[in-house]
Amino acid sequence: MTQQGDNWWDKLYDESVPDTAPTVSGDTLDDHFATTPGATPEPPGPTGSTDLPALPGSTDLPGLPGLPDPRVASLAAPSDVTGRAPWEAPPEAGPRSFPGPPPPVAPPVEAPTVQVPVPASVPDTEAEAAAEPGADESEADLTVQVPLPRPRAAGFVGSRPPTYEAEPTALPVARPGELAELVADTVLDGARYGTCTLRAASVRGDSARYRGEPRRDALLTARFGHDEAALVLVAVAAGSRAADDAHLAAADACQWIAEAVGRSHARLSEDIRTGRRGDLKSGLHRLTDRTYGKLRARAADRGVAADEYTATLRCLLVPADPECRTRVFFGIGGGGLFRLRDGSWQDIEPLLPEPAAAPGAPVVGFGSPPPAQETETEEGDRLTMNLGVTTAPGPLVEEPVPPPAEPFRFRASVARPGDTLLLASPGFAEPMRGEPALARELAARWADQEPPGLAAFLADTQLRVTGYADDRTGVAVWEA
Repeated sequence: MTQQGDNWWDKLYDESVPDTAPTVSGDTLDDHFATTPGATPEPPGPTGSTDLPALPGSTDLPGLPGLPDPRVASLAAPSDVTGRAPWEAPPEAGPRSFPGPPPPVAPPVEAPTVQVPVPASVPDTEAEAAAEPGADESEADLTVQVPLPRPRAAGFVGSRPPTYEAEPTALPVARPGELAELVADTVLDGARYGTCTLRAASVRGDSARYRGEPRRDALLTARFGHDEAALVLVAVAAGSRAADDAHLAAADACQWIAEAVGRSHARLSEDIRTGRRGDLKSGLHRLTDRTYGKLRARAADRGVAADEYTATLRCLLVPADPECRTRVFFGIGGGGLFRLRDGSWQDIEPLLPEPAAAPGAPVVGFGSPPPAQETETEEGDRLTMNLGVTTAPGPLVEEPVPPPAEPFRFRASVARPGDTLLLASPGFAEPMRGEPALARELAARWADQEPPGLAAFLADTQLRVTGYADDRTGVAVWEA
């Protein structure tokens, strides 16, 4: 504190300073009452019966006719010893309650129409009627309560309901040092760009919900760039059923492909709008191969086999330019790509070539005949260019050659107004192909011109089918 503040504090609390409280003077209310002309003197009461001792520091107040002495009321009233504040409700009041919904109002009975002359005081315009006092109250009294719509519950199609429950039961096991690896039961997202409306949902399967296993499907939605040059990416990955860390591999695949697309989004967006299909396919193929290369490296770091830390990956690119209706699909692994057009589903999954129909000539060293400049010795060794250099024999392979990696899938199509494109994970694509009732029900629900909201789309993706209990991830794009 400053010196000035210290002096002020000393003067305020100095014991030598006399108290500044007002003193009681002779000019009291009794003096004024006694000198008032025509004042009625106080009648004397019985000795020792109703006389109250004078309160310290106060003056005697005479009792008025017909009014109790305030001192008697203060002594007779019980004191509040509960410790409540003046604004608190007494304990017997109970918890605060809120009124419930009003009872339904019966529709008014229509009376016969009678022509009544309109008096001059009746307002002629709606503005004057709204200005009339009580107009809003009477209108509100006649309003009937309309229930708010709720999203459809998760139903089922088929002859009987599925074995598992429709709602989550058990949570996955959590480890204190690995809480960042937890996966939510459900992921829901959506957006609207250009002429399309996007809805995306990923739901843990009934089997995983019952067993307390994490959701192996991963979903990522991202927008790169701004305005008409922006590019929307939706990545869907599904981990292997037998792998313990399948959900981590799926999440890594989605994150790494999104990072690769994000770094090249300007070039990709330009290629989509200008229709350079060859450049798109080769560029996206390279980005996908790099993603799987990172997955193999991560598997080596974790000390597991490459096929134990992998996932299927399916992506969709949607440009934000309203003048561009090209939709690009690419990825590796199983799943489904469907299109709802004119009320019917079309399976537009890119067809993979048969192994026997692979084009191109054999590669040198892998089954091709030796060139003309190469000869063989009597022992079967191959000589190159007749220089006397003997090639080492190939290693002995006792185990079968591992199958080749999944082929790259690519499709670029132009959407029509009214189309609905559905990108599905394996757990969603299998019932779409195996249960016609599911495809018919979704076609009936999505045939409207207006896309469903997020809650309604989530309920649609959870339409259950007996025998299909895997995770479901679906991305739908409605074309305006």
